[in-house]
Amino acid sequence: MTMSNSNIIDLCSDDEIGESNMKKCTREIEPGFDSASAPSVCPTPISRQFWKAGHYEEKQGQRCKAANPCGKNHMRIHPMFLHSNATSHKWAFGAMAELLDNAVDEIQNGATFVSIDKMSTPRYGTPALLIRDDGGGMDPDAIRRCMSFGFSDKKSKLTIGQYGNGFKTSSMRLGEDVIVFSRHLKSRSLTQSVGLLSYTFLRQVGYNRIVVPTVDYEFNSSARTFNPIIPHNEDQFSSNLTMLLHWSPYSTEEELLKQFDDLGDHGTKLVIYNLWLNDDGDMELDFDSDPEDICINGDKALGRKKRNQHVANLYQHSLRAYASILYRQLPQYFRIILCGRDVEHHNIASDLKYLQFIKYMPQIHGNKEVEIITAIGFLKEAHTHGFNIYHRNRLILPFWRVLRIGTNSTGRGVVGVLEPDYIQPTHNKQDFEKTSLFQKLEDRLKQMTVEYWNKHCTLIGYQQVKRGPSATSHQQEPPYSTTQNCVDQPSVLNSGSEYESSRAGLIKKRKDLLDPSVKLQHAKRHMGFCGTDDVQYISEQPENSVEDMMQGSQKILLMQENEKLRLRLLSLDQTVQELNLKVQQLKDELENVQQQNELRQTLLESYPLNKNEQHVC
Repeated sequence: MTMSNSNIIDLCSDDEIGESNMKKCTREIEPGFDSASAPSVCPTPISRQFWKAGHYEEKQGQRCKAANPCGKNHMRIHPMFLHSNATSHKWAFGAMAELLDNAVDEIQNGATFVSIDKMSTPRYGTPALLIRDDGGGMDPDAIRRCMSFGFSDKKSKLTIGQYGNGFKTSSMRLGEDVIVFSRHLKSRSLTQSVGLLSYTFLRQVGYNRIVVPTVDYEFNSSARTFNPIIPHNEDQFSSNLTMLLHWSPYSTEEELLKQFDDLGDHGTKLVIYNLWLNDDGDMELDFDSDPEDICINGDKALGRKKRNQHVANLYQHSLRAYASILYRQLPQYFRIILCGRDVEHHNIASDLKYLQFIKYMPQIHGNKEVEIITAIGFLKEAHTHGFNIYHRNRLILPFWRVLRIGTNSTGRGVVGVLEPDYIQPTHNKQDFEKTSLFQKLEDRLKQMTVEYWNKHCTLIGYQQVKRGPSATSHQQEPPYSTTQNCVDQPSVLNSGSEYESSRAGLIKKRKDLLDPSVKLQHAKRHMGFCGTDDVQYISEQPENSVEDMMQGSQKILLMQENEKLRLRLLSLDQTVQELNLKVQQLKDELENVQQQNELRQTLLESYPLNKNEQHVC
């Protein structure tokens, strides 16, 4: 099969399908290019290392003019933009999260799982990344919007994606090439589409604009087969199919269409191949260290660490650990499957000791106030600190350190979880826009960390920092302690503590508890006020008997169980909202069907009436 030189459609001309008298763009083939002599396997790129892959020079004669050869007033996008656009992801797992987001957004369209796994390409025998979900899929128009830049159909407040750029940045960050298979069912019309976004193809052939070969098929119920959808002419379909078979991992149309067998009536599958290498020449993604995980290559000791380490120490290198905390809550029926095994959801707040909930009410858009609840406590075992900040249920900043640990260890081990949806994340969803609202939140979290540490650090074996009168006065009057902003003061919704002794002073502390004066000093040290009289930290105090200590432990267990039930209630509330949304969508579809039936009935009734009227005339 030879490559046709005509009617190769780029993205801009695909958007003009509906225009009358559309002029078809033809690609300016490099002189001397012969598809028959081109290698059947993708040649080695100039650099397989991602951070060097953007530095290549076009051969003489390949440079293009700014004007569009079709005569259209469109801005053209050079293939090099695919790489520069993907550099927004500094971290490979950040790119992986974007692809997971697309699958999670499909929950409202019926998705029940997303699967991530390694595969071997049939043509090249090289490792590739396979991502599949059973969401609504994409029809021919939707897959073209997905392959284009800035187009997004996600307008719901429940969806994570919103910029129309995540698929391009994430797939090109993980590998040079990606092929997309998507099947969509709507109004008894079953379609399936294949699209190829290939950095290798565009560079090797010498295109001066981004071209995405795409072919579509529609199911013929009478013949029980999928037939090609040909919007313009057969030459265009044949040209796109030829490019797909020449540059994708599949060498025949039959092999290409076989990839839809596991998609059912709807769903999407991505195959990302020619995966990037790191600076040492090894593959950036490590599929071999753990058969049930995908890791970042370079940490040889990661396999041994994973057995006893907390997720806070693993998420930067283990996709399983990162995916377990990536979403604050998910429907129980939705599964994230990594290398054949389900990812267990991990709630960081459930790991915190001496857990408290602190309310922060910033003012946004004038005088409008929003309520942000922060769960804060100690996570001593992880040897880390910082806040896990979510947005629309998605983790943006994991263990973000707002406070630098000084010589006095202030803030060590303090971890928090919050979801401030009123601030906006950056396009790569790995940070927040540095607005004044975000700066105020950062200042409040710093203050919150210091206040919590000063009141509870002795519970985990640290000594409280002694302050002079001026320092104490300053600590009791935080930056937002004015009357009009008193809502910014922390108010405790629930709290708990358990008596914990260091190994060195275990016996001494037990003896001290028997002394009523020591007990009174201990109680005074852990009871205090913050700013106003109606805001108070409440802590359970250890008693001077074993029985009282056991009762205190039981109280702590009850409080922890109460928190688990509260989080479960929040999850159920989210599920109810999603179900209500689906019910409304079904009602809208039912109304549309009823209106169509009424219109059809009206036409049937009016047709004989018109005939009679004509006969009378």
